[in-house]
Amino acid sequence: MPKITQLLFDCDNTLVLSEELAFEACAELSNEMLEKHSIDKRYSGPELMTNFVGQNFRGVVTGLQQKHGFKLSDSEVDEYVSRELGKVIETLEAKAEPCVGVMPVLEELDKSKKYGMAVVSSSALSRVQASVKKVGQDKFFPKDHIFSAATSLPVPTTKPDPAIYLHACKVIGKDPGECVAVEDSRSGTLSAVRAGIPTIGYVGSYGEVIKQNEMAEVLKEAGAKVMMDHWSQFMDCMAKIEAA
Repeated sequence: MPKITQLLFDCDNTLVLSEELAFEACAELSNEMLEKHSIDKRYSGPELMTNFVGQNFRGVVTGLQQKHGFKLSDSEVDEYVSRELGKVIETLEAKAEPCVGVMPVLEELDKSKKYGMAVVSSSALSRVQASVKKVGQDKFFPKDHIFSAATSLPVPTTKPDPAIYLHACKVIGKDPGECVAVEDSRSGTLSAVRAGIPTIGYVGSYGEVIKQNEMAEVLKEAGAKVMMDHWSQFMDCMAKIEAA
């Protein structure tokens, strides 16, 4: 196995507790579009998150159209995506917090300089930048090493498409096998694994132990090599991957 020299972190609910906040804003606009198309179904933030965790809002809109049998024009999709981004950034700038235990780990990694560090997210770049800045993590990541499937690619996409991980590796100048990804969702794990990147599955943001155990099985099935339920386990997880 090649020497690991680069870490690639998902953002939402991996570095920053942002998914619940973001999906509350997503639900408001999702219900608006359903009502506009005379569809009775309404989503709460948690329900929408259960169905679409790890995807950006463009992916959510695509999924809703497929699930409920309606069609938006490209311009309508772009308008909803733009409105959602504004709502989410406003909420994150006010309320976002770091995931439990992640700050000491990032401090240690930054001090050791053993690995390069980057953020690889499905979310829009401005949203990711707002999240990491709000919680004081922006100092750990070079500005040009924060990547967004919604913004950084010629054609916007979302995880589980591996395109954003492959793009990040190309920009940073690393082969996928030289990297380790950290992901909390099935779609994110699939994205990294399909790009050929060994992946740590993180379930600490799922709260209850029962849900953490359920998600651990989901992430293992998606291809995560090792699991952690708290950031204090990160160095042990890295040791396991590097020893493989």
